[in-house]
Amino acid sequence: MSQELDYLSRRVAAGRLSRREFLGRATALGVSATFASSLLASAARAQGPVRGGIIKGGLYGGEATQSLDPATLAALVGNFAKVWGEYLVALAPDGGLENRIAEEVGSSGDAKVWTFKIRQDVEFHNGKTVTANDVVATLERHSNKESKSGALGILRNIESLKADGRDVVITLKDPDAELPFLMTDYHLIIQPNGGKDNPAEGISAGPYKVTVNEPGVRHGGERFANFWQPDKMGFADQVEILAINDNTARISALQSGQVHIIDKVEPKVVDLIKRAPNLKVEAVSGPGHYVFIMFCDTAPFDNNNLRMALKLAMDRQEMLDKILRGYGTVGNDFPINASYRLFPEGIEQRTFDPDKAAFHYKKSGHSGPILLRTANAGFPGAIDAAQLYQQSCAKAGITLEVKREPDDGYGEVWLKQPFCTSYWSGRATQSQMYSTAYISKAPWNETHFFNERFDKLLIEARAELNEDKRKNLYREMAIIVRDEGGTILPMFNQFIDAISDKVGGYGGGRDQLMDGYAFAKCWLMA
Repeated sequence: MSQELDYLSRRVAAGRLSRREFLGRATALGVSATFASSLLASAARAQGPVRGGIIKGGLYGGEATQSLDPATLAALVGNFAKVWGEYLVALAPDGGLENRIAEEVGSSGDAKVWTFKIRQDVEFHNGKTVTANDVVATLERHSNKESKSGALGILRNIESLKADGRDVVITLKDPDAELPFLMTDYHLIIQPNGGKDNPAEGISAGPYKVTVNEPGVRHGGERFANFWQPDKMGFADQVEILAINDNTARISALQSGQVHIIDKVEPKVVDLIKRAPNLKVEAVSGPGHYVFIMFCDTAPFDNNNLRMALKLAMDRQEMLDKILRGYGTVGNDFPINASYRLFPEGIEQRTFDPDKAAFHYKKSGHSGPILLRTANAGFPGAIDAAQLYQQSCAKAGITLEVKREPDDGYGEVWLKQPFCTSYWSGRATQSQMYSTAYISKAPWNETHFFNERFDKLLIEARAELNEDKRKNLYREMAIIVRDEGGTILPMFNQFIDAISDKVGGYGGGRDQLMDGYAFAKCWLMA
């Protein structure tokens, strides 16, 4: 029987038998659908990459105001950036580092001076060769005090940048043992002259050249003939990504064959997709999390008793069961979980406690409704989550008013309104996550959290070469955020994508869409 199944699976991989026909024959042989699907995946991997065709995606998070400027990348255009952008280094699927434009990375003994040696003969889409000067200019632009870059917070420690032949030399104000991991930030796309001339034209050295840029509608690229690593990425002739913000419409587009890959599948529809013989669900655990965020400097959230009341009024287990359907784990009001190295174990898990919530609410002196703004742009299932939260708050005597905002334009809510929902994919290291959204000067300090002790600990942690000591520093930082910050983090989510059986090469990573590289690394099977 095994020989027959192997034969049939190879025929599917070669395009001579449909997935539906294979599953039908496998069932007749007494094989479960799960095992049969695993055989197909193995056969696809064994076949190897196939060149040609147009691989299409339907992604969430498209807005008309979005730009290809790497400094402001977010949501859909952030995923599209992995199609055309190239980086110094990238995060490998196992959590380690993969050299990209930098072929070697080294540091001084105190981790204060870092050197990145740039590969020779890597070409930009405009035909120019990538040089150390381009890398320096890129980092200069993103680390400029006036920069609006989402990477500004993680680059504030740079003292000086220098190009020395093929070497990029970065000297830091304070030592940072994890600096190379910071260079994986998705904003830090290497561009000609650092993007100082026209950062939004989408020119870098990635596997595809940008051919279509219609924000909020669609984006596209064609294979870059001179890509430096053609055996690893860029198998399809073209990539097309459609902005499909409606969850039902995305699933319909996948079922009808309009697209091959979709993201942000809601857990409540996973079983529906699994029943389709030509579709597959891919769920990945990692550092991604859903949050309810409060401005710590804006009334009434500038009162820590009120913030604590709202944290204690969150029924995390109910959220996990009803919103994520088990596709995740409960959160503890700080943005780090066991997927990170040096995770601080043993911090008491916060649980739903309406009595304690009522105590802190009364102590805050606040009365009247509290407005929470949300949309499914906040995170998949955010509307339902807000309604559950409204009910659990009521058990503590807290009146929560939920206002549903339009998905298109949620950028006018996040970072601008004092209480709303949001989500994070996480970052490569704890230091990077905290530097991006929690240190006082972080450009995306979404909770307006300003804590001198926390800032000092973060700087100490970066410089600490002893991992046990660094772990203890991270632990104290986590407790400060948990007990004093403006983040309510009920759950860490698995990332759930869905793909057509026509897609080969899917797998790996700890973030959605293979860490954003699905369209660059996957292919359409013959």
